[in-house]
Amino acid sequence: MSGITRRETGAAPAYRGRNSTADRALDILLMFTDDRLDLSATEVATRLDVARSTAYRYLQSLTSNGFLEESDGSGFRLGPRVIDLARLARKGVGLSDLARPVMRELAERTGVSVLLTRRSGAAVVCLEREEASTTLRLSYERGQVLSVNAGAAALALTAWAPAAELDELLAVPLPRYTDATHTDPDLLRVYLTEIREQGYVVGRGELDPDVLGVGAPVTGEHDRVVAALSVAALSHRVPDREVPRYVKAVREAAAELSDQVRRMGVG
Repeated sequence: MSGITRRETGAAPAYRGRNSTADRALDILLMFTDDRLDLSATEVATRLDVARSTAYRYLQSLTSNGFLEESDGSGFRLGPRVIDLARLARKGVGLSDLARPVMRELAERTGVSVLLTRRSGAAVVCLEREEASTTLRLSYERGQVLSVNAGAAALALTAWAPAAELDELLAVPLPRYTDATHTDPDLLRVYLTEIREQGYVVGRGELDPDVLGVGAPVTGEHDRVVAALSVAALSHRVPDREVPRYVKAVREAAAELSDQVRRMGVG
């Protein structure tokens, strides 16, 4: 005997192995896929390389705890406990959680700042901000309230406001930030219609005189707009010929986030 203990060798303790009942239960749950919605004891035994009686014991344990249920006597399918856990998982994941990785990727792809905004009543709120490594730093902070009539971050939301809500939004005096800001309700309606038709907004100097903004809506169930993704860059650094590249990146990022929002039931 060498006298070297498990602690000295750094070897994993026995409970860290992959042969515990809990590990086997997880292995069984992970066998389910879109193409395999039912499992038999024989299939489980083969996949786990155990006796059929052992596989059946695992299956019965999962069934008694609600993770599986018998399906027409021919096998087992996912049970109500799994569905409940999935619901809790979706509930625990917020829009910002889903958006952050998408925003980081968009910031890296474009090299400019990225905003996630959401409309709240008669205002637009900045939920998240992602800065690129080399770009202008925006003054927008999380929680900052923006006007509904200026900037891609806001107009990408206002353009999809329901008609009755839009009437209310445009019934009050609209603030002017620069000479490019839309403050005439009738002209703004025309502009918003154009934005809806093309599916995105490009604005120069509407909120900040030296900033180019590109924004697109993020949609949830039933195509309801739940947020907007936008980028902001120094206007003089983005010639007109480069704008389509930013539009493509923003729209693809918004579409990706929309898919996640619908899949997770967020928003």
